[in-house]
Amino acid sequence: MLNPLSNMLIYWFVFGVVFGAVALKGDPSGLDNYALYLLSGLLPWGFFSLVTNLGLGSLIGNAGLVRKVFFAWETLVFAQVIFSFVQFCIEMSLLCVVLIVVGSPILPWIPVAFLMMLLLAVYASGFALAVSVGAVFFRDLRYLWTILIQVMFFATPIIYSPDRLDGKLHPYLEFIFHWNPMAVFILSFRHLLYDGRAPEFGYVVYLACVSVISFVVGWAIFVKLSKRLAEEV
Repeated sequence: MLNPLSNMLIYWFVFGVVFGAVALKGDPSGLDNYALYLLSGLLPWGFFSLVTNLGLGSLIGNAGLVRKVFFAWETLVFAQVIFSFVQFCIEMSLLCVVLIVVGSPILPWIPVAFLMMLLLAVYASGFALAVSVGAVFFRDLRYLWTILIQVMFFATPIIYSPDRLDGKLHPYLEFIFHWNPMAVFILSFRHLLYDGRAPEFGYVVYLACVSVISFVVGWAIFVKLSKRLAEEV
């Protein structure tokens, strides 16, 4: 919890205090708190980032074991996903307690938020599977992924509200930004936690589809490349 809290404090000071960024007022919760607005987006993003970064090093970090013992190597990746998910659950539980204390009507939506967390875990697992085996064959992937994850962070409405981009981008870019899966995840979590209402049904269907696609593609990449894993790791 210290990492998202420290990030929240940094972004709150830089964007909330220095640049005067404000959160949209929660509807129907009535919340008007930039720190809580940030956390409701930072925690899901932090989980995705942690899963992919830990997954990226899961095979390389256990190279000796992979070379000597043949087993279901994907369990090394899933172990990191489970570890990250437990941490994510703890962080989200603490955030929910704070939101309840300040009066956000989130109690009916906590089970839905948990289901959304599971969807995000499936989505992130697909990336973790792909980058874990990809890093074995392309050693520079870890550096490229660090850059890519930073670009994705600022391309996702975490420290700013989605309406800030309205009319400022080419329609095609605006479409890509709007339907970026992580942007839709963040928006849905904010509907549940910050606003205290159900996410858009269309968004949930979309996220379910992209999560399954992400996992299937990640699994296919892992299976294809893992045939020579013991030789290359």
